[in-house]
Amino acid sequence: MERIVLASQSPRRKQLLEWAEVEFDIIVRPTDESYPENLPIPEIPIHIARQKALVVQAELSHNHLILAADTIVVLGQKIIGKPTDRQHAIDILQELSGEAHRVITGVVLRKGEQEIAFSDITTVYFHPLTQAQIIFYVDKYQPFDKAGAYAIQEWIGVTGIKSIEGDFYNVMGLPVSRVVQALANWQ
Repeated sequence: MERIVLASQSPRRKQLLEWAEVEFDIIVRPTDESYPENLPIPEIPIHIARQKALVVQAELSHNHLILAADTIVVLGQKIIGKPTDRQHAIDILQELSGEAHRVITGVVLRKGEQEIAFSDITTVYFHPLTQAQIIFYVDKYQPFDKAGAYAIQEWIGVTGIKSIEGDFYNVMGLPVSRVVQALANWQ
């Protein structure tokens, strides 16, 4: 498998690719993460991932294979991004408490004009969380860089998640087995 360029600063995506023994370099550039208002929700993270890939691709020659991803959390029809501060993180987790939500990761692989793009959806079911649990988690783990204000692999995932339907690693930020299959098919 050829070495790829990961257009993401996420430590979780880096870790997942390392676990899968995919060779990669990381190049990240500031990217506009806005999207058209009428875009269907599962297309939003693909659109943002494509923007990340295109920004990095503009700096490289066309023979580099670029992997970009973006993850969103959706409760009903509401997109929940990263919290802006402590109180916002608490508010988000109060909304997710006792509810089911979707985690959607958009993935884009680009080399020259060739592209593979897909999204993966995992449904996550939270137990009802107490205010004390939420405050403990936010204060100890400070999930300010995470869509939905939580990481499934941390304390709140171990104690607060009732079940999931779909790929666990998608909730961490990358449906890594699907990415590895796409990379294998790229060759």
